[in-house]
This record gives sequence, C-alpha cells and structure tokens, in this order.
Amino acid sequence: MRGLQMSDDTPRGFAFAGAAFLIWGGLPFYFKALEHVPTVEVIAHRVIWAVPVALALLIWLGRTADLRAAFRNPRMLSMACVTAALISVNWGTYVWLIQSGQAMEAALGYYINPIFSVFLGATLLGEKLSLRQWGAVALAASAVVVLTVEAGSLPLGALLIVFSWGSYAFFKRALPIGPNQGFALEALILMPVALAYLAWAQTQGVLYVAEASALDWALLLGCGVITAVPLILYANGAKGLSLSTIAISSYSIPTMIFLISVFIFREPFEGGRVVAFPMIWAAMALYIWEVLRKRRAALAAKTLPQHGAG
Repeated sequence: MRGLQMSDDTPRGFAFAGAAFLIWGGLPFYFKALEHVPTVEVIAHRVIWAVPVALALLIWLGRTADLRAAFRNPRMLSMACVTAALISVNWGTYVWLIQSGQAMEAALGYYINPIFSVFLGATLLGEKLSLRQWGAVALAASAVVVLTVEAGSLPLGALLIVFSWGSYAFFKRALPIGPNQGFALEALILMPVALAYLAWAQTQGVLYVAEASALDWALLLGCGVITAVPLILYANGAKGLSLSTIAISSYSIPTMIFLISVFIFREPFEGGRVVAFPMIWAAMALYIWEVLRKRRAALAAKTLPQHGAG
C-alpha cells in the first residue's frame, strides 16, 4: 500500500503545487499594495498582461494549434465565454475584498468552496453524498446563517467567491481543452473587454495609470505573472499528486489568507466570526475525513487482486 501511495504523490508534484499554493496564499500582500488603484482597473491589467505570459507558454509547449482550433469551434468558444465571465467575477470579488480590508471574508469563501463543489455534484450531477459530506454542507450553510444573523445581511463577498469559483470549476470540467490552453483562451476572450474599459476610463479622465508611479506600473505589469504562473505551476503539480492530496492541501490557501487577515492586516475576529469560522473548520475536517476515507478504500481495492492471486 505504501508503494501505491508514493506512486500517487511525487516530490516534483509537491514542489510545483506547493509553490502555486504559496503564491495564491500570499496574494493578499500583492493586492493590498494596489489598494489605491480601482479594482476594475487592476482586473483589466491582470487580464491584459496575463495574455503574453499564457501565449508564451503555449508557444514553448507547441500547443498553439489547440488554441486556433478552439476559436473555430463555436461550442467550445461559447463555453469558454461562460468560464471567462465566471473567473473575472471571482478575480474582481477577491481583489475588491482585499483592497477594502475584508481579506477574512475572502478566506471564508475559499474555505467553503470545496464543500460547495460537493453540493453541486449532488444537485447537478446526481452524485450520492455520504453522511459526513452532508454534515460538512450543513455546517458550512449554518456558518453562513450565523454570519447573516449577526451582521443583518448576507456575507455577499464570500458567497460571490463561492458561487463564481464553484461554478467556474463545474463548467471548466466540460471545456474540452487543456488547462494551459483554456487559460489562454479565457484571457484572450476577456482582453477586448479589459482594453475597452481602459479606453473608456481614459476618455472619462478616471484612468489611474495616467498618473501611476513606477512601482504601481511594476505591480500592474506583474499582475500577468502572478495570475498565470501559479496556474501553470498547479497544472504541472497536479500531474504528480493524487486528487485527495490536492483536495486536502488546497485548504492551505484560505488558511494563509485567514492568518494574514488576522495577524498582519489586523482585521477583527469577533462576534459571529468566532462562532462561524470554527463551524467552517469543522466542516473542513469532515470533508478531509471523507477524502481520506475514499482514498483508503481506493488503495484497498487496488491491493485486493494481489491478495487474491496469493
């Protein structure tokens, strides 16, 4: 069994995925440094400067033909428009939460994400949930209720992250193209919108970069790198890790965001949050427990033929 586990998870997979998670978890620092730049303008630059990085990767991999074929396929192009719209909502919500001092709410959204994906699988794909999975869903939903009652309104930022990313992941599964090609396709679809916004902002006299400092320009240009690079690292890391390892280790991202929000940004951790976050962590524990249980069952199933042959 140990041999099977090691074949599932490789040091190379851990290195690539770990680097991706470290970048994603540290992004609050990056976008906090751009808090004086309008969120829409940051997202526009994030899209525009991600395009050359994504295209350079495809040229290096020799996969540009896949991209050209995608633009000739109306069904694939329409599906990519849906995923592009969803990822832009996710990016915009995340950047806005960080810039407005609500990093903890972003962490909440990403904690709930995997559980929401499980719920989508049950409601849209007819997947049967175990008792522990239903418990995780119930705890996450109850945590949202607690926050809503305490604040008098829904945690809209967190819910936008949950629904945009969960829906993006759901529809992305139906996009018949590789992850690197898919990212380049989405960026190219969004680029005309981003350029149109910057042109409009220029005509209205509200374009921030017209008076941006050298540091601001460096950070805005770097948005393409910090957007594309972790996705590329993750795509390569996923090849050397089991799905259960990826599912569990991805919780490091909201944990880093939560710790940054509390100890670096000094956001208040009080009131309903003191109740809601432990509920989310309990839901996370149930989710991880079920992932590990399924992994053990799968490994046991692989060893059965060997025992039978003896």
